[in-house]
Amino acid sequence: MSIKLKTTAKKSLPEKIQDWGTRHITLVKLIVSILYLVGVSGMAMSELRPYFQLLTPFHLLMTAGVMLAFHKDWNMPFLIFVALAWTLGYTSEVLGVHTGFPFGNYAYGPVLGVQLMEVPLMIGVNWLILVYLSGAFLKNLIRQDWLASLMGALIMVLIDFTIEPVAIALDFWSWEGNEIPLSNYLGWLGVAFIIHMIYRKLQFQKENQIASFLLLNLVAFFVILNFIL
Repeated sequence: MSIKLKTTAKKSLPEKIQDWGTRHITLVKLIVSILYLVGVSGMAMSELRPYFQLLTPFHLLMTAGVMLAFHKDWNMPFLIFVALAWTLGYTSEVLGVHTGFPFGNYAYGPVLGVQLMEVPLMIGVNWLILVYLSGAFLKNLIRQDWLASLMGALIMVLIDFTIEPVAIALDFWSWEGNEIPLSNYLGWLGVAFIIHMIYRKLQFQKENQIASFLLLNLVAFFVILNFIL
C-alpha cells in the first residue's frame, strides 16, 4: 500500500503580496486615494508645501510599489522591460538636460531627490510608471502593437500637459525662458513610443487589476493641482 503525500508549492514573496492585495483590494484602493488626497491638500497649502515637496520621491515610490505588487508575471521579459523602461527614460532625460535633445533646454530642481548627472534617479521610475499604467489601460483595447504604442505615447503626452504647469510651480524642473517648447511634447511622444513598443513586444502577462485605478488617481492629482497652484 502506497501513501500519497499532498504537497503545495511554496509561494514567492511577490505572489504572497499579490494574494494579500487581491483579497484586500478595496482597502488598498482606499489607502491609495487617501494618500493622493493628502498629497493634493499638502501641496495646496503654502505653509505645508515645502514638507510635501520633500515627500514627492516617496509618493512616486508608493505608486510604483503598489503597481508592482499587483503585477502577476515576474518573468525575465518583464524584468527586462522594467530595466529598459527606467534606463531609456532616465538616459533620455540626461541627454535632454545636457544637450537640449529631445525635449528642449531645462534643468531639474532638488524636489525629486537624489540626482546623477543632474537628473533625479526617480525620473526613470516616473517613466516606468507612466508607460506601464497607460500600456495596461490599452492592452485589451487595441490589438496592433504599433497603434497601441502610438496611442499610449499620445496618452502620456496628454498627461504631460497636466504635469508641466504643476512641476514648474513645485520646482520639479524649470525651462529656459520659462516657456515649455513644442520639442518637449514631441520628445515625450518619441521616447514614450519606443518604451511602449518594448512593453508590447516583450512576452509577459499584462493584467494588473489596480493599474487603471492608479492611472486615474495620478491624472486627477495633477489636474486638480492645475486649478489650485
